[in-house]
Amino acid sequence: MTDLSKIGERERLRPRAGDEPHWQRLRAGSFIGYRPAKLGGRGTWFARAYDADTGKYRRQALGGYGHLTGNDVFSQAKRDAEAWADRVETGGVRAQKVETVADACRAYLSAKPGAIAEGVFRRHVLGDPIAKVRLDKLRRHHLRDWRTRLEEAPALVSRNKGGEKKTRERAKSTVNRDMVPLRAAIAAVLALGAPATDAAWQEALKPHRGADRRRGLYIDRDERKKLLECAAQDAVPFIRAMCLLPLRPGAIAALCARDFENRTRALTIGKDKNGRPRQIAVPQLIAEFLAEQVKDRPPGASMFARADGSAWNKDAWKHPVKDAAIAAKLPSELSAYTLRHSVITDLVRVGLPVLTVAQLSGTSVAMIEKHYGHLVRSDAENALAQLAI
Repeated sequence: MTDLSKIGERERLRPRAGDEPHWQRLRAGSFIGYRPAKLGGRGTWFARAYDADTGKYRRQALGGYGHLTGNDVFSQAKRDAEAWADRVETGGVRAQKVETVADACRAYLSAKPGAIAEGVFRRHVLGDPIAKVRLDKLRRHHLRDWRTRLEEAPALVSRNKGGEKKTRERAKSTVNRDMVPLRAAIAAVLALGAPATDAAWQEALKPHRGADRRRGLYIDRDERKKLLECAAQDAVPFIRAMCLLPLRPGAIAALCARDFENRTRALTIGKDKNGRPRQIAVPQLIAEFLAEQVKDRPPGASMFARADGSAWNKDAWKHPVKDAAIAAKLPSELSAYTLRHSVITDLVRVGLPVLTVAQLSGTSVAMIEKHYGHLVRSDAENALAQLAI
């Protein structure tokens, strides 16, 4: 068997029938391959690994490593081949054909369905030139160009009843969030490139530092009551739910009648950002409110339906919340997420453990500490101040 680590032996190789690479075994079930170029120049490296789930070998193109020279070429190809074999052996590589960035995005959605990633791919990736770039040819400059186009794309603020769009400059925090799904989709099928080279595709998707600011606007319970008093009648149950539960608006909108069990006061949140269903117990007051919403509704019907019976969505709840805020003389920047932020703030301020707040709201402890940790610190300082003698 050819020793692909030796430059001289690689240079003497000739293309095989059917473009089959020359293979070298790395370990049981894992191989590295090299396909010589037909017209001279650099060849292409491959990885091959045994997939126990399918009982077949899987192959992945690694590229030509044109940014490296000498023995560094084989060393990097070997590391990438071993990393890819690790993902195959642990079930991290999907069976469908993944050749382009668009393929990687679709494969990611197949493995981890989510409305946020789907929306980002639809708006900013699948219709962009980056979608057609082959993964084995993907370089840092491709993603730098894509990032520039993303940053220059105006963010939609609202659309008035006449159809006119209102936009603003895309915030750095928004850019950070929009890059996350693409970075995850590519990382699932492509090894990280060598740092400080054009193959280091991941470096083009580094987030802006300090862009993710703390949640700002907070409205207290009296202001929330005023908001409810000024809301349109069909929107009141939905807005009240946002005032009672620390859930994302989309998670509340996705609730069905079958998601609430009145006997145990258990609410199942089946659709949320993290993609994993979870269950929370609600107090009697909230249980009575939810029981009223599901009364006489079929199990699959929306728990909080609009006047026409359809479910709420971000385009539907945006204007009722804004209109209610204006009527209640509350800040114009108030949104559905303001209510979630306000409820979480109240839970933190009453001393509920951060872990419990995170579980209720469907986020991580790290995110709660990042955005609400200052409230805990302030309360701790006040408590310590009471000890002064």
